[in-house]
Amino acid sequence: MSGTSEGPGSAPDSIRSPVTERDSVSRTASELRDYRAAFNAAQLAMAVVDREGLVVAANHAFATLLGAEPAALVEQAAADLVDLAAEARTWHAYLEVLRGRQARLRCTRRLKHPDGRSMWTEVALAPIPDSRNVLMSVADVSDRRDLQARLRHLQMHDPVTRLPNRALFFERLSAALESSSYGSGGTGRIGLCYLDLDGFKAVNDTLGHRVGDRLLTAVAARLTQCADQSGYGRSGGHLVARLGGDEFALLVEDSTGTEQLADLAKSVLAALQKPFDLAGQRLSVSASIGVVERAAAGTSATGLMQAADTTLYWAKADGKARWTLFDPERNAHRMTRQALSSTLRPAVERGEFALEYQPLVDLESGAVRGVEALVRWNHPQFGTLAPNRFIGIAEEDGSIVQLGRWVLRTACRQARQWQLDHPEAAPVFVSVNVAVRQVWDSDLVGDVAGILAETGLAPQLLQLELTESAVMGSAGRPLQALQALSDMGVRIAIDDFGTGYSNLAYLSRLPVSVLKLDGSFVRGFRYDDGTHPNPADETIVEALVQLAHRLGLTVTAECVETAGQAARLRRVGCDTGQGWLYSRAVAPDRIAAMIGVCPLRDLPA
Repeated sequence: MSGTSEGPGSAPDSIRSPVTERDSVSRTASELRDYRAAFNAAQLAMAVVDREGLVVAANHAFATLLGAEPAALVEQAAADLVDLAAEARTWHAYLEVLRGRQARLRCTRRLKHPDGRSMWTEVALAPIPDSRNVLMSVADVSDRRDLQARLRHLQMHDPVTRLPNRALFFERLSAALESSSYGSGGTGRIGLCYLDLDGFKAVNDTLGHRVGDRLLTAVAARLTQCADQSGYGRSGGHLVARLGGDEFALLVEDSTGTEQLADLAKSVLAALQKPFDLAGQRLSVSASIGVVERAAAGTSATGLMQAADTTLYWAKADGKARWTLFDPERNAHRMTRQALSSTLRPAVERGEFALEYQPLVDLESGAVRGVEALVRWNHPQFGTLAPNRFIGIAEEDGSIVQLGRWVLRTACRQARQWQLDHPEAAPVFVSVNVAVRQVWDSDLVGDVAGILAETGLAPQLLQLELTESAVMGSAGRPLQALQALSDMGVRIAIDDFGTGYSNLAYLSRLPVSVLKLDGSFVRGFRYDDGTHPNPADETIVEALVQLAHRLGLTVTAECVETAGQAARLRRVGCDTGQGWLYSRAVAPDRIAAMIGVCPLRDLPA
């Protein structure tokens, strides 16, 4: 006998007893009644939808939600009942569920309640097992949405001023920049006024934070009023936000140009300059405003804020209580300065600096008596940079000490080498500029003594130049350092003499041996054609030369460019001259060719 062995209690379908079949049918009908009862009694609004999108059955909760009877909803298009066709993406997903190509759909729709109020609902669709139909459920999530909205409002708004906070501001800014890239018919531009209050910290410190908060609230109200009165709602969006502390921002979407932002900044300044009455306290404040306006395309939120922050800094640096428009050229200079500052220290170690030398010529004989060492930075990105591009930066960040020590050592070594290479000629001295910070932040006396000993250069062949303002104000440690250097035999020169507020009586007590007259005096001398642009300069120079000689000082004139200037300087007794008449700053080998040549002007070009 062939067949399959059945286990205990089992029987093939073909020989199942009539009693078993009746029990199964009875149980299935009972379960179906239970399912229908649960479906109708459920608090969740539900409807069965066929593959054509028509309602097969709806429970009482679904009918109540829509203000209809369950029977009246049968054969109606389910998508119309819950507005699924309003969005193309949702509609496409809905059709995919009906066709069995997508497992489920969940979306949020805004419907109208039978009592007239709007409500937010969450619509979900999923296939019914062992059926060609799908189950649609609709849940009223209005309360949850309202709670989420309130929580988001608290999260995105400043508790003091009730203005949008930094998070909402950047969300709105990013959205504005993104939407502009799709060409929505606006101007495609964006503007920003970034401001902070001048002296707000003093209000908090003297009157307390409660008054400070009241002031911030009052400022917020005036800023909002300025934005509303400017009518930006007609041409584009606007947002007034508090970014933190006393910083505020006014964002203008679809701006029409810099003139619009300038007008807004002016109105804000005018509004804030009016006194504030705060619970008996009358306060007057001002603000500094950075204004940026540009095409939105290619602009990032970070880039826009960096430009605004930079421009706000300019407004404060220029005197506060003003607005300043972003200037690309000024920003490029700032970025260059920042780049130089960050690479200056490593540049010394990488050997990117070099020295050139400009002759100091005896006005009587025309012979080279000395040279001034001038540092150049061979920057890998910006090319060769003159000292005025980086010395100020080096003084600010302290790298002038390291750089100055390198300049001093290199110049002394070169001067000694010229001496060794030209033993028959009188040795030339080398003049090196010294910053005041080198005196304060380093052992300048020890550095000079060590470098002279290392290079073998005599102290009398080294001249250190300091500016007039630095030398005239010397006291304490700087004066002691200058005196020690002078006692060592090093010559001390005052550079650009005549441009500061000189105390001539104090000059006699300083360990100074040389005055270098500022080039502005020499430019006022007669030219080769005999004209006298500024005769007073000649009188001043002659008086200064006589005074210096009586004090035992020698005088060097800077910026000598014509033979007429040199002749006049020689006649009034000036000792040495320096300028393009003789030579520009040149490489060491060019100086070697000048040593021993007399007069210097006879040297072939």
